[in-house]
This record gives sequence, structure tokens and C-alpha cells, in this order.
Amino acid sequence: MNFTHFDEKGNAMMVNISEKPITSRRAVSKGYVYMKAETITLIKDGSISKGDVLGVARIAGIMAAKKVSELIPLCHSLNLSSINIDFMIDDENKRIEIKTSAQNIGQTGVEMEALTAVSIAALTIYDMCKAVDKEMVISDIMLLEKSGGRSGEFKRTE
Repeated sequence: MNFTHFDEKGNAMMVNISEKPITSRRAVSKGYVYMKAETITLIKDGSISKGDVLGVARIAGIMAAKKVSELIPLCHSLNLSSINIDFMIDDENKRIEIKTSAQNIGQTGVEMEALTAVSIAALTIYDMCKAVDKEMVISDIMLLEKSGGRSGEFKRTE
């Protein structure tokens, strides 16, 4: 396996994408925040003292996706076409599922943007709810699918 972020001497480097074709790229990721049933009720009722938990988490995830190149070394700065973040409250399993999709037209993929959006949205939920539930767990952040680019299609098999 060749790691593209190292030169022939083993030094870290940013991958040169100047010769890569411009294609439409998309990535979908998800993750979970597990919490007490009471915390989910407070979120649904809008009773968390810091405000609209999922609304703020959505904005935080979008902002984070736009700053990936500032957060993760060697990531390229991308002009995102779209970043969407959806939440599904799962009362039975006492968790909130966060699902993101990122899109661009460019020379490198948007997987890191989709994964970062999930991560920061989850951390924002934790931050906004920690006063009532310090036992929350952020879990299973993963890439579900990607399209575009040299490596083609990827779909996670569950």
C-alpha cells in the first residue's frame, strides 16, 4: 500500500493534485451521540438552557466542514458545493444519529469534510448538553459512501 502523504524520503507532504481531473465528488458520513432518555426529551422539548441544540450543532458542523484544511494537516482547501447535516432522534436506543453529506466539483474528495462535520456536530451536542448529562458517548463516526475521483465509488457494507 502506498501512502500518498509521504515523499520518497518518508517526509510528510501535501499531495500534488494539479494533474488530477476535475470531477463531481460526494461523501456521506454518520455518527452517534448516546445519552440519557431525559436528555433526549430536553432536546426535543427545546428545554436545554443553551438553546436549540440541533440547530446550533448543524451550523457548527457546516462551519467545521468549511475549515477542514485549517484543522487537519495536509488537507487541501476545498470550495464546497454543498454540506447537509441531518439528525435522527432514536428514542429506543437513546441516541441521536448525525448524517452528513458533502459535495464539490474539484480535484480531491470531500470525505474529510463529511467526517469533520459529523464530529463537530456531535461535539457541539455534547457541549450544549453536558450540564445535564456528562455520560454522553460519541460513537461510530464513519464514512458511509463516496463517489467521484480516481478511486471511484465506495459504499460501506454494514
